This record gives sequence, C-alpha cells and structure tokens, in this order.
Amino acid sequence: MLFRLAYLGVTNALALLRLLPMSDRDKDAEIVALRHQILVLERHLRGERVQFTRADRAWLAALLHPLPRTVLNRLRLLVRPETVLRWHRDLITRRHARISRPRRVGRPRTIRSIRTLVLRLASENSTWGYRRIHGELLILGVKVAASTVWEILQNAGIEPTPQRTSNTWATFLRSQAHAVIAADFFETTTLTGTRLYVLAIIEHASRRIRILGATAHPTAGWVAQAARNLAMDLEDTGCRVKYVIRDRDGKYPALFDTILADAGIVAILSGVRMPRMNAIMERWVRTCRRELLDRTLILNQRHLLHALREYENFYNEHRPHQGIANARPLAPLPEPITDPDRLTHLTIHRRDRLGGILHEYERAA
Repeated sequence: MLFRLAYLGVTNALALLRLLPMSDRDKDAEIVALRHQILVLERHLRGERVQFTRADRAWLAALLHPLPRTVLNRLRLLVRPETVLRWHRDLITRRHARISRPRRVGRPRTIRSIRTLVLRLASENSTWGYRRIHGELLILGVKVAASTVWEILQNAGIEPTPQRTSNTWATFLRSQAHAVIAADFFETTTLTGTRLYVLAIIEHASRRIRILGATAHPTAGWVAQAARNLAMDLEDTGCRVKYVIRDRDGKYPALFDTILADAGIVAILSGVRMPRMNAIMERWVRTCRRELLDRTLILNQRHLLHALREYENFYNEHRPHQGIANARPLAPLPEPITDPDRLTHLTIHRRDRLGGILHEYERAA
C-alpha cells in the first residue's frame, strides 16, 4: 500500500513538471479532449467496441490539431496521434470538395402550375396522350417539351399513352348526362295486400323525377301508353333526350322501345345483375322508399298516386340533391344572405306535406 502511494506521488509530480512548459490554451485543449473521450467511453459501458462518430472525429481533430506534436505524443488519447492528424486531413479534404463542387446543371424543374395543368388535362380527357396534351399546352401559350409532359404523367402514376384508360360506363354517363334518362319499375303493397307497380323516370343531368303511373296489372298496352305520355311530356318541356337506361324487366314490351325510338330516344339495357349501370334510378327508388313509402300506409291505387304526386313535387321543387351540388331540379337556389342583421333576425316557416311526413322550409318574406 505504501509503495503504491509512493509510486502515484512520483508519477503525479512528474506530470505536474510536464505541464509547466505548456500554455494555458494547450492545457484547456487537453482537458476538453480528455472530457470528450470520457463521454465517448460512457456510450460504450456495455463492453462494446469503442467507436468514434464522424462528429467526434471532427471535434477532436479541430481541437487537437493546433497542439505541437510533442504535446500530442504525451496526451492520454484512445487513438494514436497519427490518427488524429489523419482525421484533420480528411476534414479539410471534405471541406474543399464541398466548396469546389460544381453547381448542378441541366434542365430546371417544371413549375407547379404547369404540372397541375397537365394533370388536370389528363384527368378531364381520358383519351388524350401526352402528345395531345402537349399540343393543347402550346395552344394555351405554355411552351414545354413533350418529354416533360410524359415525365409529369409518369411520375403521377398516369399512363402517358392514349390507351391509359378506357371509356368506362361512368365516363359515358358524365359526358352524356344532359341527354340521358333512366326508367325503372318498383313495387309496393297496400293495406289490403294488393301489389302495385310504379313506373318512374329520372333525368340524369337535373335529377328531375317523373312518375308515369301506378297499376296493379302492368300490361303491354299500359306500359306503351306510359311511353307515349313520356315522349309527349319531353317534347312539351323541350327536353332533348337521346338515351333511356332500363333493366331487362319483362314488363317492358318491345313496343315501349319502338315508341321511344320514334321520338329519337335509344334504349340502353343494363347488364344482368348489374344495378350500378342504373345507379341513379336505383338510388332514387331507395330514397322514395325511405322518405315516403316506408312511412305511409297505402290504402289503394288512388292514395298511392296522390302520395307519389306530392313526393314528386317535393323532390323536384324543394329537396336539394348532392349529385348536382345541392341544387333543385325545378327551382333555383335563392341568393345567399350576406347581411348580418338579416341573419340575426332570420325567420323560417315550415310547410308540411302528406300530413307532416315531408317538411319544407322557406324564409319569410
């Protein structure tokens, strides 16, 4: 024990003598370097191999490089002095390489507005290829290369060739909505158990509904007369219809299509078990059941027609439709109220239809 204490005293005395010729800056640098090495060792207390990160190397190289070589040889470092000097050389090399690195050259990135316009033209015109879109851009005064248009479409996951999408049924309906109507039969039951069949027509563009009639026996003559009434009604209202979508129900006789064909209306049959081909009409039938038929006890055919006529007026003149931006088929939306005083003293009246089953709200004059 005494020998160990004597040894430590002699070594520490020699260490103090070694520090005498060193300047205060060199002593501070040595202290900071030793403390940083302690931090490195603390990260590896689990017995793992001691590794200096890039930040550790840069810090120690910048701190110890100004010291004389004789001082570096006497420091208690975890690495050799040559390693510290090599770290410093690598640091200087990377710095010069970053400064002397040439700027990126080449074609500048396409501005966001042009990219947005290209994607808009592609989404609104499914049959246009990248060269057709490029020509349309030139007409609009936007000068870009055709390869740029191709790259924009490719990066957005859109096939640049004209065959990227086919003319789907939904695309056809959107493009021809102003000239398309849809027809469908649906049934309901009276209190006495009599089954009645209702024939209705809806316009795709305006969502206007027409109840053509209700009967317990939809014979060929009855359906044909309903088709004649429809053709005259469309002619009187100036509605130019080219297509009528219907299912393959046996209640439609061949004369039904013939009468409409004479009026210039082509019948398009939906696929077997494909209700989505006539989705707008099917959705209206569901709405009619939920808002009217499921909440009304139908006495007879006359009562059913009365309820359907009331619902037809409510549906066409008051009820907003999400498919056409909450507009109404036969009544335009009123001007929005912008005066805060009017909003504060807003008075709303309610009108009941069919004994309160349907409610209509309107502003007081």
